[in-house]
Amino acid sequence: MLATLKHPSAWLPVAMSSASLATLLGFVAWHALYGVPVVRDPDEGAVAHIFQLLMTLQVPIGVFFAVRWLPRTPRPALFVLALQVLAWFTPVALVFYLGV
Repeated sequence: MLATLKHPSAWLPVAMSSASLATLLGFVAWHALYGVPVVRDPDEGAVAHIFQLLMTLQVPIGVFFAVRWLPRTPRPALFVLALQVLAWFTPVALVFYLGV
């Protein structure tokens, strides 16, 4: 399984999910320290756009990984795909939980 994780298409979606989770936690920490601005911008802001890009762009990378590695090494590839899915749902669940 470690040989499968060495490929960029295996670890890149997990890294992107971690970066989006860090972005989300930074946003929450910033607003916990300094409060919510009085004037709300109709645009979602840079943090939301970065989060959306990171979460969206990892889907085609995960599909590429599945197409390339599932036929070659099914058991390790399924474990990596499960890891990618879990990593993808963690920030999404936090967004829904916090309502941001």
